[in-house]
Amino acid sequence: MPPSEARAMLLLLGLALVGQGIRYFVTRPGEPPGQVQLLGAFPSGSPRAQRDSAVQEAAPLGEGERIDVDRAPAVELARLPKVGLRLAKTIVADREAHGAFGELAGLDRVAGIGPGLLQRLAPHVAFSGTNGTGQPPIAPASVAASVDLNSATTSDLDALPGIGPSRAAAILQYREQHGRFSSVDELERVPGFGPAAVSRLRPRLSVR
Repeated sequence: MPPSEARAMLLLLGLALVGQGIRYFVTRPGEPPGQVQLLGAFPSGSPRAQRDSAVQEAAPLGEGERIDVDRAPAVELARLPKVGLRLAKTIVADREAHGAFGELAGLDRVAGIGPGLLQRLAPHVAFSGTNGTGQPPIAPASVAASVDLNSATTSDLDALPGIGPSRAAAILQYREQHGRFSSVDELERVPGFGPAAVSRLRPRLSVR
């Protein structure tokens, strides 16, 4: 065999030995090539563990279980009926921007939440924060005194959930321009008030 061919054979043999050595250190001895390690062998921080945690957090609510809307993260809020992760993130973003909701009526300020969804959520939510005034949440509508749209002052209207000074001023301005309210439904004609807001406020308003 010519010297050049002998050198080529030795070079190929050396490369083969190097390849076997690399394979030995990269894979475990005795394992077939391409062996795949299952996720179950990984510790608690593995993707499978994180997936199982997410599944657990997304589980349906148990009987009597309530979620604190003023504190819960989006993935927990997504467990609420008819909410989903997108709306849950919207709720968290609103909470971070404007503070705690304080009561069920406070959720009405979130885009995508109306009277129907509020009614559905009522048995499943709780509120540990305040309504933005630094005071405890306002009493439920069933025990709150009604406010007469035709005699209410700015402070009377401002005390109602979700109104604030600007909406209260708009009501007084409308009353000055158009006279007495004939019904609570007429409030929808005031700038800044839609059907959802009127429906939420109806139990706390009256026309006398």
